[in-house]
Amino acid sequence: MNPLRTRRSALRTLGSAALLAAASVTVPSATPAVADERRPHLSVALDWYDTTAATVAASGAATQITNSRTWAISWLAAARAGREVPPGVDRSAFQDAALASAVHDSLVALVPSRTRELDAALRTTLDRFPDGPAKSKGVAAGARQARLVLASREGDGLDPASVNAPFTVPPAAPGVWQPTPPDYAPAAQYGNRTARPFLLDAPDQYRLPAPPALDSARYRADLAEVRAYGAANSTVRTQRQTETATFWYGSSLTLYTEPLRVALARAPHSTAGQARLVALFHIALVDTQIATSDSKYAYLRWRPVTAIRTGAIDPDPGWTPLHTTPAHPDHPSGHNTYAGAAETILTALTGPRTAPFELTSPTAPGVTRTYTAWRQLSQDNVDARVYSGIHTRSADEAGLVLGKQVAAHTLRHAARLFGTR
Repeated sequence: MNPLRTRRSALRTLGSAALLAAASVTVPSATPAVADERRPHLSVALDWYDTTAATVAASGAATQITNSRTWAISWLAAARAGREVPPGVDRSAFQDAALASAVHDSLVALVPSRTRELDAALRTTLDRFPDGPAKSKGVAAGARQARLVLASREGDGLDPASVNAPFTVPPAAPGVWQPTPPDYAPAAQYGNRTARPFLLDAPDQYRLPAPPALDSARYRADLAEVRAYGAANSTVRTQRQTETATFWYGSSLTLYTEPLRVALARAPHSTAGQARLVALFHIALVDTQIATSDSKYAYLRWRPVTAIRTGAIDPDPGWTPLHTTPAHPDHPSGHNTYAGAAETILTALTGPRTAPFELTSPTAPGVTRTYTAWRQLSQDNVDARVYSGIHTRSADEAGLVLGKQVAAHTLRHAARLFGTR
């Protein structure tokens, strides 16, 4: 049986399971592919989405998972703040004020260097509504939930120092990860695997099976593919494939900010529903990154550059990948765990397809890609890491599986996040 076909069939099955897992969450069916940003409640959600993105971009942490945590805390507080509207007040005004207050207070606590800009954004939002109980109670609800969520996540091990906790590299051996050229940087993200998840019972709850054995046909096929297509001087990689590699080389958090915004603008939710979408997306991604590091450091599989230069299969000491290899093990690909989780949340909460939207990348200036389905982003991520020469296809496809599993878990257990307290 073709191993690639078997794995892709498994991914399709898992994707369907993720949709079924969402049954415990109130979600719409696939939505019309029309972005109507003129809906009054939506403008506040989009304004604060953009404010969060600008805050993280301007003064965020050096570690991606820490920035994902900032998003998750801020928007979980917003979703909780707007879930119960007091009797006798305007629902929309209350929920808008609650969202703005929760995100504002959370971001001020997490990124205090942006306090002036955040205060100005809050004034702009609140000035849209007349003074009265809807606004005052919304602001109070948002402030309360920000305090509660921040307190609940204190000491969760997702600060930059904890994320990049020191790791002792094992002695060199076949298949074992070693620091990679050109910088031979120390291992990154080792500390993720000891951090406290939002919803996973433990970081190793969905630990992947071991990567293909070094004497297996699948391993040989993986290595041959990345050797040919991922080399800096590849003669078989097409211009389009090189563009794909370069486009998806940057931060997943950055690259998925626009797709999530597209989904936010096009989903017919209330303000509280909009906050819930953003919160679930980033909570799933925090837990996915924790689970990713667990599998990476459980198996310590060497990167292609080490395998090709020093391994037993046609060693080539001069082989160089198209892009610099990140400083952590191969199995699974973190970009693909991110893609799998993002695809699952967006599919479950907004439907699998959307009207065409354009996407740009900071690592590929001048290039624009157009997408119409969330799974298309996942497939580009799978291919990109091979064409970059920094992951095997097995690591990429395993990453999709892990991301989908963690996101499905998030959807099944979402009630734990939004229950009454």
